[in-house]
Amino acid sequence: MSDSSPAPEAEPSTTSRERRLSRTEVFLLTLACAVVTANAYYIHPIISEVAEGFDVSHGVIGIVPGANQIALALGVFLLLPLGDLISNRKLVTVTVAGQFLSIVGMAFAQDFRVFTLASTVLGFFTIAPYLLPAYASKRIDPGRLGAVTAMLTTGIIGGILVARAGSGVVAEYFGWRTVYYIAASFMLVVSILLPFLMDEREASAKNQPKQGYFSLLLSIFPLVTRYPEIIISGAIQGLGFGVFLAIWMGLGLHLPDMGYGVDVVGYLAGFAIFNLFTTPFLGRWADDVGPYRARIAAAVVNFVAVCLLWPMGYNLWLLVVPVILMTMLGPLVDICNRMTFLSLDAEIRTRLMTIYIVMMFIGGGISSTAGTAVYELAGWPGNSVLAVIMSGTLLMLSVVAWAVYGRQRQIGS
Repeated sequence: MSDSSPAPEAEPSTTSRERRLSRTEVFLLTLACAVVTANAYYIHPIISEVAEGFDVSHGVIGIVPGANQIALALGVFLLLPLGDLISNRKLVTVTVAGQFLSIVGMAFAQDFRVFTLASTVLGFFTIAPYLLPAYASKRIDPGRLGAVTAMLTTGIIGGILVARAGSGVVAEYFGWRTVYYIAASFMLVVSILLPFLMDEREASAKNQPKQGYFSLLLSIFPLVTRYPEIIISGAIQGLGFGVFLAIWMGLGLHLPDMGYGVDVVGYLAGFAIFNLFTTPFLGRWADDVGPYRARIAAAVVNFVAVCLLWPMGYNLWLLVVPVILMTMLGPLVDICNRMTFLSLDAEIRTRLMTIYIVMMFIGGGISSTAGTAVYELAGWPGNSVLAVIMSGTLLMLSVVAWAVYGRQRQIGS
């Protein structure tokens, strides 16, 4: 589709309609999501250790996660649309192998520039966590969309949890490079096993005329015109993910400045374990009440939590309160965002996911760098104020989306 006029869409074959993922397959895909997602988050608790290891400042070290996120946005834009053109299995096989080689480069890099380059290349190949939800959405009953999306999101949360909680503890006792040795081992296993888990067939692949790569890439832009709501959902997620990264970049510097070790940063991140239990429940709740109302509720609680960061940020035990609230409600915002477009035509979901994820990681990349830069300039208060501004904007956009699109769908139904 190279213009704004949608091409006739072929009916899925009987085989495509009948093929459904089993609960075991969804569980294994969830574990794979955890491993491939974790790579970008190992640096959060140990960012001060990595900065010290390469003898760079707090402001400069923010370039590493920032470049990783921007490269991820670029990789998603250039690679994820291929999920509508070629087998998802082939695409995942290549990209997880690229992740494995990149994480090995980070583990053995002796120069900060090489480490940053390897981290950036790692980001470019990290598309599997965002390809797999679209892959799964074509192979489940529509009534399970929220629950399965929540399950895969739980895997992503689990990967983030293990990365952030585990890396701080490992680095404290064995050095930060050991974190990346372990990560490389996990990626080796996934790069071998994941191709066997996924099936080769794609829904409607045999019935649809094939497009060229550049035609497919250009077809993303007319989708923005046809489905403008994807821009609002992407902007909301970019802000939400940006708040998350800015705060954790700040905490990775703030807690060591207060005299705590990087293992304490990991322990604080470990409170995200509650998400493994709350996220599936919240996904089912979003199925019941609808994504727009659920998103507003999550945005309100998240904003309140962010406002507590500054006054509570100088006492470790008080800091637990906003951290738990943020880690519980942030994933619900993501689930609701995805539900607004993963119920649309199966043939365009991967490209809509492309737009969404690109916006998410542009927001994350800018915020990662801004979080450490603002911390160096204004300390924890500056970092907290940055997060409040972003969270407030997220809440405002959630209300606008409900007023413009949510009420229309409610009337239409």
